[in-house]
Amino acid sequence: MTTLLNHINGKPVAAKSGATRDILNPANNEVIARATDSGAADAEDAVSAAREAFDHGPWGKSTGPERAEKLFALADLVEKHAEEFAKLDTENNGKPLREASYDAADAAGCFRYYAGLAGKPQGQTYSVGDPNMVCMTVREPIGVCAQIIPWNYPLLMAVWKLAPGLAAGNACILKPSEMTPVSAVKLFELIEQAGFPPGAANLVLGPGDPVGSTLAASDRVDKVAFTGGGVTGRKIMSAATGNLKKVTLELGGKSPNIVFADADFEAALEFAMFAIFAGQGEVCSAGSRLILERKIADKFLPRLAEACGKIVVGSGMDADTEMGPLISRSHMEKVLGYIKSGLDEGAKLLCGGHRIEEGKLAKGNFVEPTVFIDVPPDAKIMKEEIFGPVLVVELFDTEEEAIRKANDTVYGLAGAVFTSDGARAQRVIKQLRAGITWINTYHPTFNEAPWGGYKQSGIGRELGTYGYEAYTEVKQININLAPGRVNWFKNI
Repeated sequence: MTTLLNHINGKPVAAKSGATRDILNPANNEVIARATDSGAADAEDAVSAAREAFDHGPWGKSTGPERAEKLFALADLVEKHAEEFAKLDTENNGKPLREASYDAADAAGCFRYYAGLAGKPQGQTYSVGDPNMVCMTVREPIGVCAQIIPWNYPLLMAVWKLAPGLAAGNACILKPSEMTPVSAVKLFELIEQAGFPPGAANLVLGPGDPVGSTLAASDRVDKVAFTGGGVTGRKIMSAATGNLKKVTLELGGKSPNIVFADADFEAALEFAMFAIFAGQGEVCSAGSRLILERKIADKFLPRLAEACGKIVVGSGMDADTEMGPLISRSHMEKVLGYIKSGLDEGAKLLCGGHRIEEGKLAKGNFVEPTVFIDVPPDAKIMKEEIFGPVLVVELFDTEEEAIRKANDTVYGLAGAVFTSDGARAQRVIKQLRAGITWINTYHPTFNEAPWGGYKQSGIGRELGTYGYEAYTEVKQININLAPGRVNWFKNI
């Protein structure tokens, strides 16, 4: 079995320790690949390569159009290999193939979007009080950027980080999850083919500690961008204080999906399911709290239970699969632990709640689509991010109560409102304390629009022009059109 390698300074390299890690298919827990398992020394090598590329190499001196050319070439290559990427992510992550196919298409589109930005105007001029002075700003790359991504969107999260970072002219170091490195290795093969110079983009495989922690703490790294859990996010923030490096954090959520009685019933029903069970619920923006108007609960909840029982759970490679396995045996046990805690704290199961162990699913990490009702407001399943196919239902009677329940969380990543009343939709959305919101839909995401959250859901934004600017520094330039003495000092 070929070992998946790091990509440092334009070359595939093994970890200095020689250590490797087995990569599993979560649908059956069989080994699908072996990956080099890096340590701190390998992370430092990647930092050195990126530092050299930015400070002294051609990448640090490249122009926007030059970077755009390479990013467009990379987008074409990703598109050409889209089917392969989808299969790699499905086998490694478990998500249904159709979801992984959307991810691959979005990845190519993301590279194209930022290629288009690379050569566009990046500054402003200002009218100031002195007619002899011209004041302007330019945007310049930050420098060396460490990018740490999770396992739920292996390809897409890599591209969300690399595309704007490279477009802005930074040298990047990507650390994927140690559980899902397969598509990242393929991506770096294409980066090489697209003609990026050595050190411009580097890949280090291995665990968060020591690889991620080394990158976050390094004084030679100028920015760290992280997507993942809040506990790790806080550690990265703390480590980054050494040299006060720039930090972007996209963290968790406990997002509300508010359904009013006047909503399109069938659409609201399907989106209530899609919001939480797409991606097995392993989605930071998942609609994990259904806030349902009480007057339709007697009709809505039985239909929801019936529909959840019909969701096709299975291997992501099966064409009929609508929900795949959880990422690992340990994560499955964590999700099952949350389900048990919900029952222990007095919540009532509407449907699901068990591991699926029958037939060909017995070897995998499969959990039934699960819905809780009558949940105590302080229960763990109501307050904490589960990151699995578990939905909690809250009932409300008034618009004000719905808003209060929706905002009763330390998170603020996403939220949605379903109603046929346009004025109500606007009123409610404006009062939701969340960074990504939807009206009469859930989950659509666009490369052109910013992604990020309020409160403990993170710091900064990705995607769109906001995501590009997060990889730049703003420099003020002042030009004197009438140079001469200011006569401040008389004796010269």
